Amino acid sequence: MNKKILITVLLIFVALFFIFDLQQWLSLAQLKQSQAQLSTWQQQSPWLLALVFFAIYIFVTALSLPGAAILTLAAGAIFGLLAGTVMVSFASSIGATLAFLTSRYVLRNSVQQRFSKQLTGIDEGMARDGAFYLFTLRLVPVFPFFLINLLMGLTSLKTRTFYGVSQVGMLAGTIVYVNAGTQLAKIESLSGILSPALIMSFVLLGIFPLLAKRIVAQFRRRKVYQRWTKPKQFDRNLIVIGGGAAGLVSAYIAAAVKAKVTLIEAHKMGGDCLNYGCVPSKALISSAKLAHQMRHASHYGLKDTQSSFSFRSVMARVQAVIRAVEPHDSIERYTQLGVDIVQGYATMQDPWTVSIKYHDGREQRLTARSIIIAAGAAPMVPDLPGINETGYFTSDTLWEAFAQMDEIPRRMVILGGGPIGCELAQSFARLGAEVSQIERGDRLMPREDAEVSEFVGEQLSHSGVQVLTGYTALRCEVNAGQKCLIVQTPTGEQTIAFDALICAVGRQARLTGYGLESLGIETARTVVTNDYLETLYPNIFAAGDVAGPYQFTHTASHQAWYASVNALFGQFKRFKVDYSVIPWCTFIDPEVARVGLCEQEAKAADIKYEVARFEIDDLDRAIADGAAKGFIKVLTVPGKDTILGVTIVGAHAGELLAEYVLAMKHGLGLNKILGTIHTYPTMAEANKYVAGEWKRAHAPVKLLRWVEKYHRWMRA
Repeated sequence: MNKKILITVLLIFVALFFIFDLQQWLSLAQLKQSQAQLSTWQQQSPWLLALVFFAIYIFVTALSLPGAAILTLAAGAIFGLLAGTVMVSFASSIGATLAFLTSRYVLRNSVQQRFSKQLTGIDEGMARDGAFYLFTLRLVPVFPFFLINLLMGLTSLKTRTFYGVSQVGMLAGTIVYVNAGTQLAKIESLSGILSPALIMSFVLLGIFPLLAKRIVAQFRRRKVYQRWTKPKQFDRNLIVIGGGAAGLVSAYIAAAVKAKVTLIEAHKMGGDCLNYGCVPSKALISSAKLAHQMRHASHYGLKDTQSSFSFRSVMARVQAVIRAVEPHDSIERYTQLGVDIVQGYATMQDPWTVSIKYHDGREQRLTARSIIIAAGAAPMVPDLPGINETGYFTSDTLWEAFAQMDEIPRRMVILGGGPIGCELAQSFARLGAEVSQIERGDRLMPREDAEVSEFVGEQLSHSGVQVLTGYTALRCEVNAGQKCLIVQTPTGEQTIAFDALICAVGRQARLTGYGLESLGIETARTVVTNDYLETLYPNIFAAGDVAGPYQFTHTASHQAWYASVNALFGQFKRFKVDYSVIPWCTFIDPEVARVGLCEQEAKAADIKYEVARFEIDDLDRAIADGAAKGFIKVLTVPGKDTILGVTIVGAHAGELLAEYVLAMKHGLGLNKILGTIHTYPTMAEANKYVAGEWKRAHAPVKLLRWVEKYHRWMRA
């Protein structure tokens, strides 16, 4: 049935119910007056009356009309306790399910469009504990059952689950009311049925499942720990394994609240971001961009100059940048902050004990109430035949290795079309290498929209990268002293010679060597945690790349707050980690930044959206800077300025994105951005202009026509 027709029919039925004052027949006084007549009908046509009563009960419940309580009393008065209970139990469950389905069919899509972000978390909770919470609500008859029916229809709870739980959960209240109906003459009002003592009994009945859940959770907790002996006292409040972003922030927070915390790092403080990722790559990108601008100086009205440089000096600058940032993450700084820093290899012996093996061979054991695993991730290396013989680099090994080279490797092959591969490919190509980038998928950066992937491919090609999508690496060979990569192309095998092969096909969590296996902590691609970042053991947490699902430095820091606070204060209050607004940026030139949904994700999730778009080549500052390329694309809820996601392609996209991250975090829409003064001329004006595009698309056309007529009348 068409949704509009269904709504119309429902409204007609409800209207007729009140127009003809049918609720008068569903009152306690009317029921008492009609009791004798109903009993006569029951004796004359018991099955017909039962069928009519059953249908009326379903009808009233399905339309959420007032009178279900009176009908339940009537069931007891007419059919007795047993038969009345059976009839009401099934009729109420069927009617409730029809109301549930009607709410889902009529209201859920519109509510989903308006509150998709809020409903996502609710749906996840309902998928996990929906039946449990519905059962708890059904046990307490003081909750309006019709309201429960309608609200549950807005969630993702399965229909059969709703029916089954309702059938069982409403039984206790049904028996009470049907039994009261058998004593109808003694009832003066509905409120008299539920005495304070009876209400309290139902409340306790409803609370019981919650208490039971806590008791079961405590039992499971004890069962998890039963093979271990818990120390009587602890050396530390918290031990953190790993000195990257997640580990450093976790240790810092613990020290800030005066907890005794030890951080254990086996290699370099600062982790991957400082030593192998964010910091060195951005230093390289900066040098490569300047070399590119020098070769294209005519774009700025200057003379093109072939940049002359020492590759060793470029890589030395990269190392100098790392050293300049190092003090921020150093042992000295964190020791001053109150963190006990230990350099060695950490292995968990039991849920509270960590064994530390120092580099000089010494060993030590420390105990702690809580442990945070922040071991990070390492580059993945594809299992290609011959790759070890030809040699390869990863984003972890290339920096120190290239720092020893006087000349840049002339021919470079980069495996991987993700952010790391794209950044390295463009940078080395701009520094003069012949770069071939291999991606087995049909486009670069497949997590972004197709138009973004196309734009990235064009920019890399303009920088001199040979972009080869749809190519699959098969094996590495050495032919006549020449290193080669054999790839499968759409037309057959092809040989690509190289002097340096860089693997940038992704990163995998470091899961071995920390005692996870012996403790039975579940791992998949990452350490498996719950919403509070707890592992199998509630006192052992994981944060950062080792926990996923995002491998960003800022996300690792974000998780670290939740892990450390839950580890130190979880006995009082636990916090679920919030991934609702996660930004990221790929630092190619121009940059690609995003927060929230892109179009392909919205379509995959069947989320309705509108697009507001602004082309950066129309921005004054971008034109003046010679950076007039790219766009801003904002996804909004249809008919509203609520932001679902933003994609920015252009110069300084990472900085421009911050305004949208703030807006989404605090529920601000495009109207607020449009009403904010932005300095002229700046790149940030683009944010205001895209809000203006949204406003123009939602202009009140009919109202403006009347305004136009008003102005014409005023001129006359």
